[in-house]
Amino acid sequence: MEVLSNNLQVLFQGLALGSIYALVALGFVLIIRATNVVNFAQGDFAMLGGYAMVLFTVGIPGNPDLHIPGIGIHLPYWLAIVLAAGVMAVIGIAFNFGVYYPLRNRQFLPVLISTLGASIFLQNTVLAVFNPQPRPLDKLIHSEGITVGGVFLDSQYLVILGFTILAVAFQYFFFEHTLIGKKLQATSQDKDMARLLGIPVSLMIIITFIYSAVLGGLAGVLVGPILFVSIGMGSTIALKAFAATIIGGFGDVAGAIVGGLIIGVIESFAAYYISVPYKDAYAFLALFLVLLLRPQGIFGEKVSEKA
Repeated sequence: MEVLSNNLQVLFQGLALGSIYALVALGFVLIIRATNVVNFAQGDFAMLGGYAMVLFTVGIPGNPDLHIPGIGIHLPYWLAIVLAAGVMAVIGIAFNFGVYYPLRNRQFLPVLISTLGASIFLQNTVLAVFNPQPRPLDKLIHSEGITVGGVFLDSQYLVILGFTILAVAFQYFFFEHTLIGKKLQATSQDKDMARLLGIPVSLMIIITFIYSAVLGGLAGVLVGPILFVSIGMGSTIALKAFAATIIGGFGDVAGAIVGGLIIGVIESFAAYYISVPYKDAYAFLALFLVLLLRPQGIFGEKVSEKA
């Protein structure tokens, strides 16, 4: 009975962490489908969302070397979340016009390099403002959690799982039952045909970047109380989220969710049964096996090429 409880405990934690990877992976997929570009700054959106929450709930000490004064803001938690989401929406717009739009008619590689450059720029900007010290972030719910059948359900993990379920349900409703959602789908499938049908493709891509940035930022807000908010958190999350998109099927929405959950569960069980320092390696071992046995991913389809 104790073994079962321990396994359920590890499974619960793995699903919660996997939900974070799934949210960031969804951002990857949305950008890929809308622009045919992998946004390697997607993980940094999570990092920026976490630091926005730190700014609005705790404040920053400042950086004397760069003559940046400290800022003390202590807003209510829910208001801080709304403001952090607003900040991420603005960052999404800025990212669209500053990184993607100038290179929109170029080939894949220049835009890819541009997103990598943006990632480095964002990390160094945050480093200059906040300094490298990891920042704690309070939980959304002050209660520690509940125990069910010998399994302790941490309140923050419950919040993460609940938000992920709501986000997936909202995304399904938005894309399947709203006019804007259908326009976004049409844009992702064929931008030229969408233009011929009168759909404002540029606006649809802007909305995609906004949604992707907000989604990534909220993922950072949710995971901040567990992992602390740090400069490198975005890179770590992005690597696993990108692996999740490949495992699930590159560019597939359902695959991003399933892939993220798989990575989280594998990571948790590997940490519990094998080794905590090497838990990340087993997640990427799973990626290697998927690429070896099913290169198109779980939900991907084989693409045949003419000789």
